[in-house]
Amino acid sequence: MLSPLLERLIEDLQVLPGVGRKSAQRMALQLLEKRRADAVKLSETLAAAVEKMGRCEGCRTLSETPLCPVCESPRRDKSSICVVETPAEMLAVEQGTDYRGGYFVLLGRLSPLDGIGPEQLGLDLLEKRLAAGECQELILATNPTVEGEATAQFIAQMAQPHQVATSRIAYGVPVGGDLDFVDGGTLSHAFSSRQQLAN
Repeated sequence: MLSPLLERLIEDLQVLPGVGRKSAQRMALQLLEKRRADAVKLSETLAAAVEKMGRCEGCRTLSETPLCPVCESPRRDKSSICVVETPAEMLAVEQGTDYRGGYFVLLGRLSPLDGIGPEQLGLDLLEKRLAAGECQELILATNPTVEGEATAQFIAQMAQPHQVATSRIAYGVPVGGDLDFVDGGTLSHAFSSRQQLAN
């Protein structure tokens, strides 16, 4: 039988993605038994982040200032906008590519059954950015799900009147992957998105 406070800590840790009861229990015990100073520091940092972090006015990612460092940087290429679904995906593009343009974070994807339409995704803000005329290229990096594809199509149609070149990121066989381990849908997309090699 655990104390009520320890039980509550274990339950609260389970809100983190991929953390089940056993992992949460190990974390809670580690923090309380061996890392109390780190636990205090963690709680202070988390409280400060929750209180002070909001949304960037430019791209809608998490930021503690009106504009995030990417939107504020004069070194970024303002003529290119990469559209992603979440701040985590923005971070993945930043860390995994040499892309140096701007972003727009949807904070979701179109899903009428769940009540998520263009307004909830802030597409009016994206359209204002496109109408301003600075953007020359729109890169759609939504996930390859039914909703992600529908969202990408909707945004591509929205961009047409502004004469912005629109592209969709490629997807298919992962680098270093074996074809016999790739699912049929991914392999099908890889074949339909194949590129001509230079002679």
